[in-house]
Amino acid sequence: MGLNRFVLAASFVQVIDVAESGMEKTNFLGITKCKLEQLLASLGEKPYRAEQILKWIHHRYHDDFSQMTDISKALRDKLTVIGTIEDPKVVSETISIDGTRKWMMQAGSGSCFETVFIPEENRGTLCVSSQVGCALNCSFCATGQQGFDSDLSTAEIIGQVRIVKKLIEVQEPVHERGITNIVLMGMGEPLLNFDSVLDSVDLMMHDLAYGISKRRVTISTAGVVPAIYRMAGKTDVSLALSLHAPNDEIRNMLVPINRKYPIAQLLEACRHYLGTLGEKRTLTIEYTLIKGVNDQPHHGQELATLLRGFPCKINLIPLNAFPGSKLKRPNNISVRAFQHRLVNAGLSVTVRTTRGEDIQAACGQLAGQLLKRAESSGALPPSGQYPVDDVLRRAL
Repeated sequence: MGLNRFVLAASFVQVIDVAESGMEKTNFLGITKCKLEQLLASLGEKPYRAEQILKWIHHRYHDDFSQMTDISKALRDKLTVIGTIEDPKVVSETISIDGTRKWMMQAGSGSCFETVFIPEENRGTLCVSSQVGCALNCSFCATGQQGFDSDLSTAEIIGQVRIVKKLIEVQEPVHERGITNIVLMGMGEPLLNFDSVLDSVDLMMHDLAYGISKRRVTISTAGVVPAIYRMAGKTDVSLALSLHAPNDEIRNMLVPINRKYPIAQLLEACRHYLGTLGEKRTLTIEYTLIKGVNDQPHHGQELATLLRGFPCKINLIPLNAFPGSKLKRPNNISVRAFQHRLVNAGLSVTVRTTRGEDIQAACGQLAGQLLKRAESSGALPPSGQYPVDDVLRRAL
């Protein structure tokens, strides 16, 4: 008992030292169960306290440690000194005529990012951002045209889930379907913010947090090959690939990172990741159809040949226009013809219904509000001219 009292006393002195040093408090909203157990151990506390704290934060939506009545007052006092529980600030909300809802939230950088909830009859999909802006400069995406501002922290990523869950499941439970699916397809390239994103999906899937099935949480990537390999063994989340082209020539133009990691390398990395999951899982292929660029009959045939035998399902996305873009959406006849050509080749294909276009909430339209861009400080050359190597070196 004497030793335990000594450990507790010493840990509390450490807590006070942290407070007096002026160090930034830890936002407990972004701590996984494993990391929370490690932190509690450093305070001389038992691991099971992590379960209690996580439930207070993610199940009961409490922001005040003092209200966590099933843990000791001494621990509550320690947590108050070293930590906080803070959601991102909601700046605005807009609602589409089709029921899609978009929130603009403020990041620690001061810039704003966007989150979208798409209610449907059988599901409710939350589209989450992982960065403010994006460095990859895909030509058909409003986010990419904004440039890159900053990574979102784990707390800022999971905070989007917490905020929307509170709004639609607690405040308006009769009017809205709850969150059944989460896709990291908002602003940013998730795999260039690797650690924060993996901690976030851990919380999304954990029963002590949001308990979403691993098949219903999806990370979408434009093709950061080393990070796809890093995912193996660290997570079993679903994976989507923003392919958008049937060959390297077109993809080099649409998705500049392809110049570093061409399609063959990219598909091999995805196959490797799927092979580590230990069960029958498929890759979602996202393919934005752009009039006269990648939507012609020969493009469909080339795509069918490329993906023949690959464990995947294809999601066709008619281009969603955004201010300043000269790219055009193909008509519905062309879209259906492209789909039928792939289906006739034996592939599983759906066409994504455009939702929230009237509030700039559809796929590829999220832009947020950036106060700064990385290239303006010399970190990156002007948009469209940066070497992909430099972007990857900073992130991986």
